[in-house]
Amino acid sequence: MNEAVTGGWPRCSFAAGAAGDPLEGTAPQADRWLLIEHPGPWPTQALTALPADVTDALSDWEGRVVLVRRPGRARRPAIRRWFRVDARPGHESVRVGTCRTESELVAAVDAPGEPSDGPLVLVCTHGRHDTCCAVRGRAVAAALAAADPEPVWECSHVGGCRFAPAVVLLPHGYAIGGLDPADATAVLAAYRAGRLEAGVVRGRSAVPPAVQAAQHHARLATGATGVDALRLVHVARDDLLDGSTDWHVELADPDCSVLLRERYVVAGHPLTCAATAPGRMRVFDVRKLGGC
Repeated sequence: MNEAVTGGWPRCSFAAGAAGDPLEGTAPQADRWLLIEHPGPWPTQALTALPADVTDALSDWEGRVVLVRRPGRARRPAIRRWFRVDARPGHESVRVGTCRTESELVAAVDAPGEPSDGPLVLVCTHGRHDTCCAVRGRAVAAALAAADPEPVWECSHVGGCRFAPAVVLLPHGYAIGGLDPADATAVLAAYRAGRLEAGVVRGRSAVPPAVQAAQHHARLATGATGVDALRLVHVARDDLLDGSTDWHVELADPDCSVLLRERYVVAGHPLTCAATAPGRMRVFDVRKLGGC
């Protein structure tokens, strides 16, 4: 069977790419991330691979919990690592710790850990959740690891399967979509240097979708590439009678004012590989750019 087709529909990332589904405003929302080394295999709902008491304890943590493993078929290590990431603008940090037993993971949400300076790059390869993540994610993870292995981790589902490979750059929490293996190393090198490749950024996880979309269009208008550029100053919403919403977003460094209209449209294709019918997706239309 053609890897790009399943059940009579193109696989979700191939269909989204062909349709030109907009990337902006689609990053998963999370101020904080907890990464747990767990080589796998990962079930469809990845955290069910952990004991129920651990899963219950972690479910109360205010942040996103994902499982991670090194690219390739690595053996289960005797000592496993965890990373607790603060992705809030101005608070970016990574703390790392270790555990020998899964029961010790409960303490990871509050443990001081040790500071870690380097970035972390997550590549979703969660094939049991969505086939595109495995088909496209593993090739990108392998290419990144071959060039710069230390920061690279395969991860469980992070959202946005149709933009596979779904990549997250931490500690800033930038979600990246639609990378080819040949392009991925340049994106990581740019991030290490404090820059973003604007055309592949879905958004920053610590800000709302409308702000993610506003920052995207402001980057295109201003040419700003810095990871800390276009800081959020103010956001206001105006709910319209037709069910759409206008968003007024004020950004700084450099200054830019963005007016967006949020609406939902029916896509001409399923939004995940598991779906059997076209889905409904959110889009942001630029109404006005000012001061950029």
